[in-house]
Amino acid sequence: MTTAIDKMTAVKVASTELAKASSQQRSAVLENISRLLIERTPQIIAANTLDLERGKAGDMTPSTQDRIRLDATRIKGIADSVIKIVSLPDPVGEVIRGKTLPNGLQLTQIRVPLGVIGVIYEARPNVTIDIAVLAIKSGNAVVLRGGRDAQSSNEILVQLLQDALAEVGLSRDIVHTLDEFGRDGGTAMMKAVGLIDVLIPRGGAGLIQAVVEESRVPVIQTGDGVVHIFIDETARLDWAVEILHNAKVQRPSVCNAVETLLIHEKAAARVVPAVLECLRASNVTIHADEATLGLFADAVPATEHDWTTEYHDLDLAVRVVASLDEALAHIAKYGTKHTESIITENVENAERFLAEVDASTVMVNASTRFTDGGEFGFGAEVGISTQKLHARGPMGIQELTSTKWLVRGAGQTRA
Repeated sequence: MTTAIDKMTAVKVASTELAKASSQQRSAVLENISRLLIERTPQIIAANTLDLERGKAGDMTPSTQDRIRLDATRIKGIADSVIKIVSLPDPVGEVIRGKTLPNGLQLTQIRVPLGVIGVIYEARPNVTIDIAVLAIKSGNAVVLRGGRDAQSSNEILVQLLQDALAEVGLSRDIVHTLDEFGRDGGTAMMKAVGLIDVLIPRGGAGLIQAVVEESRVPVIQTGDGVVHIFIDETARLDWAVEILHNAKVQRPSVCNAVETLLIHEKAAARVVPAVLECLRASNVTIHADEATLGLFADAVPATEHDWTTEYHDLDLAVRVVASLDEALAHIAKYGTKHTESIITENVENAERFLAEVDASTVMVNASTRFTDGGEFGFGAEVGISTQKLHARGPMGIQELTSTKWLVRGAGQTRA
C-alpha cells in the first residue's frame, strides 16, 4: 500500500529531473496543461458537480460553493492564465548580481528552484492548477493537499497535470496529491523535513495558524484578509461608490474583498447614504457603528466581533472615524496585513497611508480586488504572503525561487 511518505519521496526524487529540464520542456508542459483543460472541460465539470452536490447535501455555505465551482467560463479563464505564464521570463538561472574580487575570484548569484513545494489549501480547485503551473515554470515539484470539499475536482485535475508532464517525457511524480489520506496527509506534509523544502498554507485563519504552529517544515505564511478601505474627507463620491461596490460585491468569497469600511466624519453625511444604498441594493448586509446608524438606518449594529471578521460573504462592517490617524490606528489593530486602500484626493493623506500602513499591498484610489497574481501580471499566484521574510504579497514564479552563489576561480587559496 502506497503511503503519504512514499508519495512525497517519489516527488523528491522527481524534483531533480525537473530541475534539469530545459525551459522549453517546462513551457511545453504548461502548453499541454492549457490544452487539456479545454479538452477535458466536460469531465472536469462532471467531477466538480459531484463536489458541489455533496456540499449542498451537507452544510457547505454559498460562499464556499462559489469558491469550489468550476464552469466552462472559469475553466477557460484558468487555461488562458496558464498560457500567460508560459510567456513570462524563465526565472531559473537568472543572474541577480555578480562581481570579480581583487584576488580574481568571479562571483555570480543566480536564481534556483526551491525544490519541492508543499501546499495545503481549502475548497479552491483552481488553486490546484495555479500552484502546479507556477511550480513547474519555476522548476519546482509539488505536493498538494486540497481538502475533501473539492476532492473529486482535484483528483481529475492532478491526473491532467500528470498527463501533461508525461506527454513531454517528464515524470508523473513531479506532481502528487495527498488528498486520499485526509488530514493525516496534511500532518505528514508538516513533518516531511527533507522531503518538502517549503510549505504554503492557503485557506482560513484556523488552517493557516495550525500549519504555522505545527509544521517542522519552513512555512511561507499566507493570511486571511480582514481588508479595509478608508474614505477620507476629500474622496470623490463616484469613486467611493464604484470602488466599494466592486471591492465587496464582485466576488465576496475571496480574500481580497473588502470587509471593513472606514469613513472620515467630515465625509460621512455626504458619502454614507450613496455608498451604502448602492451596497444594500446588491444585498450587502451593513454592520454599522452608532455614527453610521444615525445616517443609514437599513443596517444592523456592529459589535467588536465585526471588526475582526473576514466574512467571505455579502456583509460589510462600517465605522466613522474622526481622522486619518484614527483610521490608521484601527487598521493597525484589526488588519491582517493583507490589503488596505484609501480613497482620497489629498496627496499628503495618500502618501501617509502608503508609508504608514503595514500590509503586503497598500493602495490609493483602487479596489482591493486587484491584489491578485493574475492582475499583477504574474499569470496566477501560489498565495498572498502576509509575512515579511522571503516573499510578501502575491507570490508568482520569482517568489518560488531561492538563490545560490557560483564561484569561479583559477587556483586561488585564502591567506
